[in-house]
Amino acid sequence: MSDRREFRDLAEPHEAHEAIASLELTPEPESVPLREARGRVLAERVDAGMDVPGFDRASMDGYAVRARDTFGADEADPATLDLVGAVHAGSEPTVTVEPGTCAEISTGAVVPDGADAVVMVERTTETTGEDGADAIEVRTSVAPGDHVMFAGADIAAGGRALGPGTEITPREIGLLSALGVDEVPVRGRPTVGIVSTGDELVRPGGDLHSERGQIYDVNSYTIAAGVEEAGGEAVLYPHAGDDYDEMERLLVEASEECDLVLSSGSTSASAVDVIYRVIEDRGELLLHGVSVKPGKPMLIGRLTDSAYVGLPGYPVSALTIFRTFVAPAIRRAAGLPDPATATATGRMAVEERYSEGRMRLMPAGLVEDAAGETLVYPVDKGSGATTSLVEADGVVVVDPDTEYLAAGEEVEVQLFSPEVRAPALFAVGEDDPALSRLLDRVERPRYLPVGSREGLRRLRDGVPDAAVVAGEPGRDPVARPDPLGDAGTEPAEVVGEWHREWGLIVPAGNPDDVTGLADLVDRDLRFVNRDSNAGLRTALSTALGDLADERGTTRREATEAVDGFDRAVRAHESPARRVLAGDADVGLGLRATAARLDTGFVSLGTQPVRVYANPSRVGKPGVAALREAVADGADVFGSLAGYER
Repeated sequence: MSDRREFRDLAEPHEAHEAIASLELTPEPESVPLREARGRVLAERVDAGMDVPGFDRASMDGYAVRARDTFGADEADPATLDLVGAVHAGSEPTVTVEPGTCAEISTGAVVPDGADAVVMVERTTETTGEDGADAIEVRTSVAPGDHVMFAGADIAAGGRALGPGTEITPREIGLLSALGVDEVPVRGRPTVGIVSTGDELVRPGGDLHSERGQIYDVNSYTIAAGVEEAGGEAVLYPHAGDDYDEMERLLVEASEECDLVLSSGSTSASAVDVIYRVIEDRGELLLHGVSVKPGKPMLIGRLTDSAYVGLPGYPVSALTIFRTFVAPAIRRAAGLPDPATATATGRMAVEERYSEGRMRLMPAGLVEDAAGETLVYPVDKGSGATTSLVEADGVVVVDPDTEYLAAGEEVEVQLFSPEVRAPALFAVGEDDPALSRLLDRVERPRYLPVGSREGLRRLRDGVPDAAVVAGEPGRDPVARPDPLGDAGTEPAEVVGEWHREWGLIVPAGNPDDVTGLADLVDRDLRFVNRDSNAGLRTALSTALGDLADERGTTRREATEAVDGFDRAVRAHESPARRVLAGDADVGLGLRATAARLDTGFVSLGTQPVRVYANPSRVGKPGVAALREAVADGADVFGSLAGYER
C-alpha cells in the first residue's frame, strides 16, 4: 500500500491568512540612493532640513514694492514709484527697495531687501519721474505678501515632509530632491525564493519533449512577476524533480538565503509528492490543505531560517492562491498598501469654482465620511508647490466649459497610482513637533499644517476628520457632520490634549538681553512672527493686548510698535532659523525648537494643544488611532522640551 497523505481536515481561508501572518517575512531597513528609491517604502520619517523655497520669491512678473507705498492706488489715481533696478531669477539682488521706489522682478526671482509685495506687470505703466528718471505707475494697491511665495511656504525647515510607510513615487522623489536628500531610508524588500517541482517541467527556452509528457515551467516566472509586483525581490532556483534529496537540498538552500520560500507543485496527497515530508523533517508544517477552489493543495510552514508556502501546481490555481494569500503578506512585509483601481469615484465635499475657460487637471484628495463614502476635495497650493502633489491622491479633469463643481456632484478622480487609497486619518491644523511624532504611530495619516484658525474653519465645513488647535479657540469648535448637508453644526469632541511652552527665540546667549514683550515694543529689535493662522500668533496678539491694557494703550498701537509684527513665516521652526541666520533679532517660537536648534529662549507661558474630532467620525479607526497615540504619547512629550500632557 502506498504512503499517502489525505486532505481530511481542510483549513478555512481565514486560518490560512492567519498562518501566513504568523510567519516573519519583514527584512531589515536599508538606505538606497534617491534615484533607486521609486517604488520603495520609507522606513522612517523625513523632516525638511531646509526651507523650500529657501528664499522669498516672486510668484509672477512685475515690480517688487513696499506694500504701504501702494495703499490707495487705483486706475484713477496711480502711485508713482522710482525704478531702481531689476532682479532676475537665479541672480542675487543688487538693489534695495526704499520708500517710494520699486524694482522690476521676474517670476521666481529673490524678492529684494525692503520689498514685501509684488505688483503684477499688467497693473503698471512705465513713465518718467519728476527728476526725469525711469518710474512706474502702479494702478492698484497690494497688501504685504501679495504675489510673494515666502521662504518655507512650500515646506518649512523642520517640518514633517514624509512619514514612515510612505510609498515613494515620482511625486515623493520630487519632494526629496527639493530637500536635497540623496540617500533614502527605506524598508527592505522581502526576498522570495521560488522553486518549481516536478519531473515533467522544463524551463522556457529549453528542449521540450512533449512525447514524454513534459511541459514548460509556467509558475516560476508567473509567480516571480507577482512577487515583484507585490514589492518583493524574486530569486529563481533550479527546478527540482520529485527526488526527496534534491528537493530537500534546493529548499534548504533557498531558506538560508531568502525571507520566504515558495514552491509550486508536489503538494497533492499522492505518494510521489513528498514536499510536505521535507517541511516536517526540516521545519514545521503549520497547515496542509485549504478549503478553497482552486487551490486546495496548499502548504504553510517554516523551513530552517525562513517562512515557506507551497502553491498548487496548476498555473491558474498557483496564481490565484498567490494573489489571495501570499501577495498581501509580501506587501505587508514591504510596507506597501493593498492595490486599488486606477480611478476612484466620489462626491465633491465642497464647491469648487473655475472660470478660466481652459481644461483643468485639479489635484484632489480623498477622504471617507462616517458612512464610508468617498468625498473628494480640491488640493491646490499653487503650481510651484511640490507638496500639492504629495497631498493629492489624483486629479479631476475639469472641462473648459465647466464653471464650477457643485458640492455633492459626483466626479471621477484619476489616481496617481493604482495603490492610492483614501487616508485612514485626514486631519488639519497647527504645525506642532509633538504631533509630527504622534502621527508616526497612525497608519496612513494625512495631515495638512494649515494653522489653528484655518483648521477650525475647515472643521466647520465638515471635510477633515479632525482639527488640531493650539490655544483657546474663542468659541466652542463645531463641525458639520455631513459636509454635503445643511449648515447645521454639532460640537466637536476633544480626543487628545497636551501643553507646550512658547515664547521668544533669541540667539544663543541672548546678546540683546531680551526679557519679554516690552523689549519688542520699546526697543529697535527685528522680529519674525508666525502667520495669522498659527495658534502662536494668536497667543502673541493676546499677550500684546494684555501689555497694552496695562499701559493704557491699544493692541493696535502695541503691534505697530513691533518691528516685524507683520513679517510672518509658516512653520514653527522658521522664525528660529531666521534668527540663526542673522536676519532677525527675535522670533516667535517654542522652547522645544530652541532646545533643538541650540538658541536662546525667553518664556512667555504655556498654551494647550487640542485635537478636535468631527462628531460624526469619532469612531473612525484613524481618529481612534490618533486618540490612542496621544494617550500613549508620554515618551513623545517627555522627549520635547517644554511639553507636557
